[in-house]
Amino acid sequence: MAHLIGDKARALVLPLAKQAAGLVTRAIPIPRPTLLVGPGASRRLAEAIAGFGHRRVFVVVDPILAQLGLVDPFIAALEAGGCRHERFDEVAPDAPIPMVERGIEAFRAARCDAIVAFGGGSVMDAAKVIGLAAANRRDPRTLVGYFRAFSGPAPIYAVPTTAGTGSEVTVAAVISDPEAGRKLVIADTRIVPQMAALDPELMAGLPRAVTAATGMDALTHAIEAYISGWRTDESDRLAKTAVRAIFTNLQVVCRDGSDLVARERMALAATWAGMAFTRANVGNVHAIAHQLGGRYHTPHGLANAIVLPHVLHFCAAATAPRLAALARVIGLGKARDAEPALANRFIAEVEALARAIGIPERLDALRASDIPALAEAACWEADTNYPVPRRMDEADCAAILRKLLPEVSAKPPSSGRTKAARSGAGARNGRTAPARARRAQAGD
Repeated sequence: MAHLIGDKARALVLPLAKQAAGLVTRAIPIPRPTLLVGPGASRRLAEAIAGFGHRRVFVVVDPILAQLGLVDPFIAALEAGGCRHERFDEVAPDAPIPMVERGIEAFRAARCDAIVAFGGGSVMDAAKVIGLAAANRRDPRTLVGYFRAFSGPAPIYAVPTTAGTGSEVTVAAVISDPEAGRKLVIADTRIVPQMAALDPELMAGLPRAVTAATGMDALTHAIEAYISGWRTDESDRLAKTAVRAIFTNLQVVCRDGSDLVARERMALAATWAGMAFTRANVGNVHAIAHQLGGRYHTPHGLANAIVLPHVLHFCAAATAPRLAALARVIGLGKARDAEPALANRFIAEVEALARAIGIPERLDALRASDIPALAEAACWEADTNYPVPRRMDEADCAAILRKLLPEVSAKPPSSGRTKAARSGAGARNGRTAPARARRAQAGD
């Protein structure tokens, strides 16, 4: 009964609190980084950073990108401009707290006066938290939540090597607590990078599975921003532009990763989607995906991609006009078509896109016995953070999660045996050795 009363209170009180928070969010000025776009943009950013007169730059990069030499031209351009650097290449997927703490120590020891994040979402999030925690001499755990720091970080610059997270323009950083098996969000407008380079040359060699998962991550950001209760006219424009670009270019880059024009358009789409959800926030898809990532280490983009269609079906009645508008954005239907029908066509198109680029329908790592705890945590995250168009209770969330169970687990149990857990298997199949090595970029 206590749990029931608590759930009723959450259903009545928290939406009102989030409405008030939405008014504040619309008024908060959010900085926008200067963007350098196109082939060679990363080297141009290095030249600019050196020109700013920084004494020593802390370059955060995952070890595989460092091993592959992708960061070398950037560092060479820094050095040519007379700027010294300290490289931190210990970043692991999901940016676990112990790694972040080592980064904070390395940053302080090197006495750097700027930070460069060179990599996928985990790298950018780690760099943001390292800078913020170091500036405040605080344990990163104490910064979890909104605006928990007194001082802003040293200037941050970003070079994303995937087109998905949009972290190069967002106020958020997601890290993970391995002991608790959960993800933690730190939000502060001061961690938005000052400049970012969208360089399609760095993305040309991404494996198809990583390209697919990160592209669907960007699509999730755009859609959730567009149906959010905190949306604005500007976030709507950015979200619609991102949706159109993703539907036009994602299959292209999955077929031909060397297409630099399509790669650049996907990089821009991810950035636009990041700008949209930075203002409007995300929703139930992220609430569920964060739990899957925290418990099973499922790459975030892959988790979003698998969950997205199910959440859209769940909230279709509440979002029919918005989803119908997105259907028209990508050329579906006619002006006279009924909005519910167009909304369903849009959801079907999202599902078709996911299947076309190889996104699995189920998550092999998911266990039926974990669903109650996953649902409870996801609903709490959504209730306390996101302006969702339709509130999801634990029964709703559990029903969605059961649809993601591996096929053998989804059937009535006969022998009590299930498939072995293969977290994020859909993003691992068929990768070459370098592709396997770049798992750290798989949709963080």
